Amino acid sequence: MDQKLRVGILGATGMVGQRFVSLLEDHPWFEVVTVAASPRSAGKTYEEAVGGRWKMKTPMPEAVKSLVVANVNDVEKVASGVDFVFSAVDMTKDEIRAIEEEYAKTETPVVSNNSAHRWTPDVPMVVPEINAEHFEVIAAQKERLGTKRGFIAVKPNCSIQSYVPCLAAWREFGPKEVVVTTYQAISGAGKTFKDWPEMAENIIPYIGGEEEKSEQEPLRVLGTVKDGEIVKAALPKITCQCIRVPVLDGHTAAVFINFEKKPSKEQLIEKLVNFKGFPQEAGLPSAPKQFVQYLKEDNRPQVALDVDYENGMGVSIGRLRKDTMFDFKFVGLSHNTLRGAAGGAVLCAESLAKKGYIQAKQ
Repeated sequence: MDQKLRVGILGATGMVGQRFVSLLEDHPWFEVVTVAASPRSAGKTYEEAVGGRWKMKTPMPEAVKSLVVANVNDVEKVASGVDFVFSAVDMTKDEIRAIEEEYAKTETPVVSNNSAHRWTPDVPMVVPEINAEHFEVIAAQKERLGTKRGFIAVKPNCSIQSYVPCLAAWREFGPKEVVVTTYQAISGAGKTFKDWPEMAENIIPYIGGEEEKSEQEPLRVLGTVKDGEIVKAALPKITCQCIRVPVLDGHTAAVFINFEKKPSKEQLIEKLVNFKGFPQEAGLPSAPKQFVQYLKEDNRPQVALDVDYENGMGVSIGRLRKDTMFDFKFVGLSHNTLRGAAGGAVLCAESLAKKGYIQAKQ
């Protein structure tokens, strides 16, 4: 890319916004030129607005410290200085839907980490290795919005990243029934142990709205584009429980699965380790070289050992074995704030830029 695209981050002071800021430091294609947040942060420098709430393990990038935080509600002003925006705003779903469409209508593409538009029929919800072809629906969305270059694209929920790549890799064997339990890190709630001390040595068997997302969003990712909208897949049928556990980063999934066909364990592993998609074929900057790794040890994957596989952008699978009630069972692990959140959105933006959907404003 000859010239870096100018990026704005909406909701830049929150945990996901901070992750965007951190990930985009020295990005070869993108440069953060605008940070926007709520009116209470507007007018302060980014360093002042975040204060002691910087939650990343790496220091705040020098390049953003002195940026003056814009009011995220000043849509025209924020949009005028950027080529596209990442959205991590903390608002109600109705407010998010409205403000993201408002930005899109300024001819500014929006790549969102939020859930508000995941079921809007003409908004693509993409894991780029799995369903990059869903970006085709953007043409219908632009027609609805009355835009030439403005649109919204989203990434799916962090809870599904540790098992949906398997469903995609095994599609030819006809996954038909899936039972999942996810064990989800506290950073998925935007928390650290300092913020949430009661999570130490604790498990909470409920995460609001998460089970519905974990059961339904995979079907949209595995769906098809038809008549200008995404039609979700009929199979597999998925049932899920989601549990919050005392881990900082990393969502683990214990999965049971039945197939229409009867693959061998060796066939399933071969499909996993050779599974790749558009990011690998295009050599995108944030793409893991190997999307899925299979670990043969009985005690893997582990959060402590495997969550940062491929810089947190890869998925680790282990303990694949035959089951007494289902065909197979396995354990998956993914990094919820990298692959599952900001990193997944950055990879979506790279895919959109490579495909020509995001370009510099003239």
